[in-house]
Amino acid sequence: MPTYLFEAMDAAGQEIRDEIDAQSEDEAQQTIRQMGYFVTKIAVKKARKSAAGAAAGRKRRGLAIGGVSTKMLSQFTRQLSILQDAGLPILRSLRILADQNKPGRLKYSLMDTCEEIESGSTLSEAMAKSPKAFDRLYVNMIKAGEAGGALEVILRRLADFMEKAEALKRKVKGAMAYPVVVVMVAVGILSFIMIKIVPTFQTIFEDFDTALPAPTLMLIAISAWVSRFWYLIPIIPIGLFMFVKLLKKFHHGKMGWDLFMLNVPVFGMLVEKNSLARSTRTLGTLVSSGVPILEGLSITKETCGNALFEQMFGKVSEAIREGETIAQPLKEHSRSTFHPVALSLWVLLFAGPCVPFCFIPTMQAVGAGLMGAAAACGAIWYFLRMNRRVVDDLVVNMVDVGEETGELDTMLYKVADTFDSEVAVITDSLTALLEPLLIVFLGGAVGFIVVSLFMPLVSLITNLS
Repeated sequence: MPTYLFEAMDAAGQEIRDEIDAQSEDEAQQTIRQMGYFVTKIAVKKARKSAAGAAAGRKRRGLAIGGVSTKMLSQFTRQLSILQDAGLPILRSLRILADQNKPGRLKYSLMDTCEEIESGSTLSEAMAKSPKAFDRLYVNMIKAGEAGGALEVILRRLADFMEKAEALKRKVKGAMAYPVVVVMVAVGILSFIMIKIVPTFQTIFEDFDTALPAPTLMLIAISAWVSRFWYLIPIIPIGLFMFVKLLKKFHHGKMGWDLFMLNVPVFGMLVEKNSLARSTRTLGTLVSSGVPILEGLSITKETCGNALFEQMFGKVSEAIREGETIAQPLKEHSRSTFHPVALSLWVLLFAGPCVPFCFIPTMQAVGAGLMGAAAACGAIWYFLRMNRRVVDDLVVNMVDVGEETGELDTMLYKVADTFDSEVAVITDSLTALLEPLLIVFLGGAVGFIVVSLFMPLVSLITNLS
């Protein structure tokens, strides 16, 4: 005789979870109704697979590397919400979506989720066992939807949230693609000129024993350095990328890097507003879904993506436990303090461009002086912007009004929409600003090369005449 796991509501509205033996599902439902319960969910209890069997199943599936992209997860969530709106059972919906997905992390996680549900777990419990596909935010929203009996509404809200986050990320990445490509092409062309063209002119100047002006000497010295250390051109950006990745593995390193990025002109404003939009939308989605405020703040802290915001939301959670509201601690703890790693990064940013001059024999003294002055300017810049607030009064006042009126989620959504719009405007402005700056940079570099090469040529032609 099969065993059925069921969820039901009693006369007082309390949720009941239990199991019952019956010959069929209809007989099980009839028995449960006779007990005075209203059935909300029922499924056959199946024996869990053995560890060896589960391992063999996973082995047959193949290897899945990495997690699930936001785009794939948002598409899955949207499709699952549509299937739930259509009234399909959750297990059948998951199997349909698992079958239509290509082999990979999401497909295998959905297969594991189906097995867990067949063994008696709820959807949130089953998804929690696949953390590389479904993060804590996702699992808690599903759990809130199950508790409130509005899973399809939560799925639709979650899909909207992820689609907006993905659209914003795509817009920012698209804006950065153009300048990155232009800079890479420009570096390639300038490197070719330094390695192949300038040495040819240098040979001509040496053959005619011509006195060279200072710009030409500087260009020849730079050409010699590039020809000698050409392999550093790809190594330097790759090394910087690896350095940042390693730095962010440590708590103080991540905090210093995030504080550094928040103070970068234009880019810092973009990072700040993007983090605010993401965190307020996340918290608003969780609050509107019925997740407790402390749990919502904890999840928001983990998903905001910035160490300063993580620290701020942690302080807000502590203040709420002591009986305070959200608005006041949000205002008090939104200001950063001195951090030695952030200071070091600013010093390196300003002094770094002057380092190559120290390797040019004719400019070592000048390069050392420039490097010291640039390092001092970097330190001054950091101290001037060190105590800037990342959450302005607009956000604090809207959160305060939301708490007083009981519409905190609505106010958080409005804040998120406001900052999403500002991020879009800043991204468009940044794209428009970068184009002329790149043109000026390339024009200046090419102009310097042309002038440096033609000045001795004009002198040489004049002497020959």
